[in-house]
Amino acid sequence: MLKERTRLEKAIDLWDRVHRQAEDIRVLIELGEEAGDEATLDEVRVLNEQLEREVEGAEFQRMLSGPHDKNACFFSINAGAGGTEAQDWVEMLLRMYLRYCERKGWKTEITDYQPGDEAGVKSATFTVDGEYAYGYLKAEAGIHRLVRISPFDSNARRHTSFASVFVFPEIEDDIDIKIVESDLRIDTYRSSGAGGQHVNTTDSAVRITHLPTGLVAASQCERSQHMNKATAMRMLRAKLYEKELQEREAQAAELGGEKKEIGWGSQIRSYVLHPYKMVKDLRTGVETGNPDAVLDGDLEEFIVAFLMGVRRDVKDTVD
Repeated sequence: MLKERTRLEKAIDLWDRVHRQAEDIRVLIELGEEAGDEATLDEVRVLNEQLEREVEGAEFQRMLSGPHDKNACFFSINAGAGGTEAQDWVEMLLRMYLRYCERKGWKTEITDYQPGDEAGVKSATFTVDGEYAYGYLKAEAGIHRLVRISPFDSNARRHTSFASVFVFPEIEDDIDIKIVESDLRIDTYRSSGAGGQHVNTTDSAVRITHLPTGLVAASQCERSQHMNKATAMRMLRAKLYEKELQEREAQAAELGGEKKEIGWGSQIRSYVLHPYKMVKDLRTGVETGNPDAVLDGDLEEFIVAFLMGVRRDVKDTVD
């Protein structure tokens, strides 16, 4: 409650400051016009530009005012149908998001990594620790589609691959999430990381399945089974919390006459590498003709547009 009150007080102070600045500019405009003082009007133009930047910053801060937006988060990527092609797409996305986090100065750690059968990655989960990590990255949850000439197809045909992204905030210990021990299936296995000294050679990796919901959380980055179990439990608590919130939102929407899906199951972005080059966000209409930059972690434009509620009425024309 105290955190919420402090957040609201800061937001009120910010908008009060913006309002005062707007009033000052209005007075200067009136004085400049009455006196025909061009210098005063020049000052108004400078102050107006500063005010516009302040308003944009305040509006964006408002979009990151959710109860968990400041939190660290768990970020998971899973291959869709398509075998090796889809698994290669997961590996590309994993690199893209790790690069984005690096640009933001956030700390990341891969907690679960399941390599593909021939190439790529079946699934990967990593933690992100940094200011507003969840607030930003929640914008990326959904289905991502890749269209390209497959490097695994000897006939050089065009393939479409899908991968799903899930983002869960790391929640505080004081949030009560009831987990009954008998509802859990705990499996241990040998780590299958990307290689190097951090891959365990004993069965210390842990996968926890919550039987009533089917939710799964796994960790293999820690040195001991006990530590991996603790990490997996933190992840499971976050998933159960997010599921509860989604169900409440869906129920509220239905009571209000609005049909709303539970979960993320819709496509949010297309990445086209053939026959032309383009990345298009299907929620906002934001697009770029430079997919190489996007796949190298240049995601800020897409994320900010989504959080600011930008919407351009552009249909997805990729077949």
